[in-house]
Amino acid sequence: MKKIILAGGSGYIGRILVDFYSEKVDEVIVLTRGAALINGNVRFVHWNGKDVGSWTKEMENADLLVNLTGKNVNCRYNQRNKDEILNSRINATAALGKAVSQLATPPRVWIQSASATIYRHAEDRSMDEETGEIGDGFSVEGCKAWEKSFWEQKTPHTRKVLLRIGIVLGKSDSALPRLLSLTRLGLGGKQGSGRQYMSWIHEDDVASVINWVYIHEEIAGTFNCTSPQPLPNADFMSTLRKACKVPFGIPMPTLLLKAGALIIGTETELILKSRWVVPKKLMDAGYVFQFADLRSALKDILRNK
Repeated sequence: MKKIILAGGSGYIGRILVDFYSEKVDEVIVLTRGAALINGNVRFVHWNGKDVGSWTKEMENADLLVNLTGKNVNCRYNQRNKDEILNSRINATAALGKAVSQLATPPRVWIQSASATIYRHAEDRSMDEETGEIGDGFSVEGCKAWEKSFWEQKTPHTRKVLLRIGIVLGKSDSALPRLLSLTRLGLGGKQGSGRQYMSWIHEDDVASVINWVYIHEEIAGTFNCTSPQPLPNADFMSTLRKACKVPFGIPMPTLLLKAGALIIGTETELILKSRWVVPKKLMDAGYVFQFADLRSALKDILRNK
């Protein structure tokens, strides 16, 4: 690859991809709502995430476009936040689609981030791309609208892949640093019933999956981007306690979680919804995970933390 485009690339996954690609490609262009700047072969280009503009020309002759744009869902689901969550995703996807359609030489591949939360709350069986059941509620409706917007974009010369990403585990951001803090304070017991599944993926595998999808030209369509070994919350927290060498963890009952979520301005769905999602299509296609089990993933992350 010579040039990749990361739309919304100043967030957590974007930073992972910048680190991954900056030594592998000639030029990394990050479309950001922030200021334009240059850092080595990484160039940050301003866009507003909804309108076609001068940034469009940056995508000419790009090898890969990755769209990561969207307001963080770690917030209360009031109407204002709901509108921002939905609009930030749909508007950016539509703008990228329009831009791609105007290019003489559009990106070869467009990889779209999406969410594994599109599946129903599942404690009875796993959800794969072929037999998984779509859920309901605001989060799911938002996921459906987001995916619909992506597939509506007409890009006959650009291969398209959508990744339903689980909880990304890494050194610097997302859920793990917060869970580590709770665990080290002795609050790392099961959350709620503890039966709800957590579908996770190591940050290195996120970058590796994206690169693998780009390389394999036969890959197109929708893929779950999660570890093949999701765990019930109680087992996840137990594994985390062992990794931290913390002998006990006080459980967090549902009522306490609801009160805490209200205080810190988030939703308990992010903790209590059971996401039992497995990457059947990736594994059938031959992708081999660097970190398939949680123990090895945590060992790697904590060693480098």
